[in-house]
Amino acid sequence: QVQLVESGGGLVQAGGSLRLSCAASGRTFSMNWFRQAPGKEREFVAAITRSGGTTLYADSVKGRFTISRDNAENTVYLQMNSLKPEDTAVYYCAAGGWGDPSQVAYWGKGTLVTVSS
Repeated sequence: QVQLVESGGGLVQAGGSLRLSCAASGRTFSMNWFRQAPGKEREFVAAITRSGGTTLYADSVKGRFTISRDNAENTVYLQMNSLKPEDTAVYYCAAGGWGDPSQVAYWGKGTLVTVSS
């Protein structure tokens, strides 16, 4: 069984930055971040392979967000810069798969990010 615990969400002004963390227990997987805004479907944000050597980003966050991982600490990070109000959402850490929510094996409970204009 794998448990994922996100942290680092909060309220930030447009143009600001936040760093999300996801602490994982158990096996090592490829890891993803997804987000779900109010009234919208869950969407892919970023993914990273088990080694950390390859990453993938949604077009909407490319150049602003960076996914990384520390396998010694079993933690995945999402550095979010130049935040926009449209980035407001609950952000979910997900283990397994590659950018496709149907491939995910485990989900965290989410952390809320609110970007004010």
